[in-house]
Amino acid sequence: MKILGIETSCDDTGIAIVEFKGKTRPRFRNVQNQRFLRCRNVSFLKEMITFRILANVVASQIEVHKKYGGVYPNLAKREHIVNLPIVLKQALAGAGTVPANPAIDAISVTYGPGLSPCLWTGITFAKELAQKWQIPLIPVDHMEGHLLVGLFSQMPNVKHIFPAIVLLVSGGHTQLMLMKKIGHYQFLGETRDDAAGEAFDKTARILGLPYPGGPAVAAAAALAGKPAIAIKLPRPMIYTKDFDFSFSGLKTAVLYDYQKRTKKVRESKEYIRSMAKEIQQAIIDVLLKKTLKAAKLYNVKSIILGGGVSANKELRAQLTLKVTSEKLQVHVFLPLPNLATDNGIMPALAGYFTKPKNPQTIAADPNLRLE
Repeated sequence: MKILGIETSCDDTGIAIVEFKGKTRPRFRNVQNQRFLRCRNVSFLKEMITFRILANVVASQIEVHKKYGGVYPNLAKREHIVNLPIVLKQALAGAGTVPANPAIDAISVTYGPGLSPCLWTGITFAKELAQKWQIPLIPVDHMEGHLLVGLFSQMPNVKHIFPAIVLLVSGGHTQLMLMKKIGHYQFLGETRDDAAGEAFDKTARILGLPYPGGPAVAAAAALAGKPAIAIKLPRPMIYTKDFDFSFSGLKTAVLYDYQKRTKKVRESKEYIRSMAKEIQQAIIDVLLKKTLKAAKLYNVKSIILGGGVSANKELRAQLTLKVTSEKLQVHVFLPLPNLATDNGIMPALAGYFTKPKNPQTIAADPNLRLE
């Protein structure tokens, strides 16, 4: 079975073709060595299911939006319209097939959450393609795609995965969930204002760092070493009894500190790097405190990390270190760094667990939530 996944929820145009093998719909798949996936037999599988990535093409719009410091939905929509036919052609060629006879069994498309104009562009393109090829169309949740890529990117040979705590961190989302099995999720907490990725973008803008802010802050923080300038930012909601997050106050604290410095200091490399390191650590501290607290409370077998911010090296390293140092008997699942950001593999994976729908009933849902 081959599924073509289409992703246009924000500013990345992604199309991937994933081939699945197995007699039944999967309970599991495992990811890869760059292109090809290796599936290991684990005890919660009823039978072996394997899959491999035949093609994975992403057209980034970073250079288009960089000068604005963020994503403009209608501009992103225009770029998707231009990019989709090109990315499709490249994906089909990469999979060794042609548009006239693609040998695709189904199309899976992200219908939410995301930016409405961008979502509709992908959905419209997917509908036309499904009608042309006369194959089923499957609408999928963008965040479930992130979750599944996180789970299957580096699947170890383990006996038990569920229940699991899932931490999804991206530009628009910071969510903590209890996952009982694929398709069954219980929300524990989420951001009340800015998401973690949004906090990176906004604080980067204050410091004069380029868009996207997450990689820029991480790069500056990596050069800080021992901070030359003492900076202490708050860790919003880190000790609250719930599992919610808040990062707008962190952004405000960065702005106030920046404004009180002299022009010479705040434009210095030492200040920018020291502040970047403290911003990154403040966000990581809050994310890990809540995640480990949930893991202990619900006595889970695994922690699954997903979303664009999951590419952050310090977040990945400190999560693994914390689990080890606190002697938690859990497996940590991290997406491959090149699959942490938006891509067509996400909807293809999610589509394998989701039923097709009548294309006429599929509509964009910018505020879609996993259930």
